Amino acid sequence: MTRKQKRLAGIGAIGVVLMSAVFMVMFALNDEIVFFYSPTDVIVEKKAANGERFRLGGLVKEGSLVKTGNTVSFIITDTEYELKASYVGILPDLFREGQGVIAEGALNASGDFAADTVLAKHDENYISKEVADTLREKGVWQGNGPKNKASSGQNAKAGK
Repeated sequence: MTRKQKRLAGIGAIGVVLMSAVFMVMFALNDEIVFFYSPTDVIVEKKAANGERFRLGGLVKEGSLVKTGNTVSFIITDTEYELKASYVGILPDLFREGQGVIAEGALNASGDFAADTVLAKHDENYISKEVADTLREKGVWQGNGPKNKASSGQNAKAGK
């Protein structure tokens, strides 16, 4: 083999090793990926199956919060569709109706969302980027505040 052929073979071998490493990392992380969906994505587009973990984001519907012992149920809406959610545990202090929320969990057999993690905004001027983008796509969000304040509760802007 000539020197040029040896160099090409070495570069090829390094490329194969790197591609193998990338493939193994992607395969290992595949089970750890959690997708973000809005209620419309879940209900209409059927992007999440029962038992599949994902993040559900939107606004907590006014008048939907019900506390029963250690269980809290509420409705997450993107102002087009609504999905009933339940959570067992202590909610963040800033969690309330009319505010942006992201809940992580899965759909149960009845089609309701069973959350095991609930993330709430950190002040009255923040809504998560994913929720703001979803609401903006629905035509409800303009960046400085929602078009329909009655459905969202607060004037907020998209966070970073």
